[in-house]
Amino acid sequence: MWLSPWKRKHKEIEAPSLDLTRLPRHIAIIMDGNGRWAKKRGLPRSMGHRAGVEALRSAVKECSRIGIEVLTVYAFSTENWRRPKEEVGVLMSLLTEYLRRELDELHSNRVVVRALGGLNELPPEAQGELNKAFERTRKNDGLILNLALNYGGRAEIVEAVQEIATLVQQGKLKPGEIDADTVSGHLATAGLPDPDLLIRTSGEMRLSNFLLWQLAYSEIVVVSELWPDFNEKSLSEAIKAFQKRDRRFGGLAGSKE
Repeated sequence: MWLSPWKRKHKEIEAPSLDLTRLPRHIAIIMDGNGRWAKKRGLPRSMGHRAGVEALRSAVKECSRIGIEVLTVYAFSTENWRRPKEEVGVLMSLLTEYLRRELDELHSNRVVVRALGGLNELPPEAQGELNKAFERTRKNDGLILNLALNYGGRAEIVEAVQEIATLVQQGKLKPGEIDADTVSGHLATAGLPDPDLLIRTSGEMRLSNFLLWQLAYSEIVVVSELWPDFNEKSLSEAIKAFQKRDRRFGGLAGSKE
């Protein structure tokens, strides 16, 4: 079993290579490379996705252990529906299996399970398991695990704009009152800090329509490992790279203005 450190002191966490006073509050991960991992080994793509689930399990455990507040993972994009029907079926089955297998442990370690995206378009079985996870973990106070499912950054922004436009039409909001906070408050991540760190595996250099608004000032770390090879050490190295960055937020060195 792994223990959530949400209420624990830094000195009680074993992570000697990290500065535990400068951890990213929110980590986002584009989990890329399952298919290539399987191909390199002469295995079917489904085995790569299954290995990817184990890598996700490891990442969730480690983020919870060291005290990360939010972990958002790109599990299934709106574009992934274009993949072969059989592969999509495997991905949905693995989602259902993951939630059934891990929910007890996630709950016992105070992890909060949430999701971003068009969940109504997922298979009924997957929706059912997600709803069980949401309800069971919603009062927990540990790591917030956001699963981006049937998610697209552009669609999220369009939906936010539509909601804001409706408020203007109803006379509840004036156009001049709309600012960045207004938009953020209508995104799926409303109420959460924007990601401090984005990790992308497999060496690819693109955002792939992921959290386009929220990643505006995130530090990006691209690693060469394919997602199934990503482990606790990989996560630690990415966080160390983040801790070496001078986050200027558009200002001068050492400034957040």
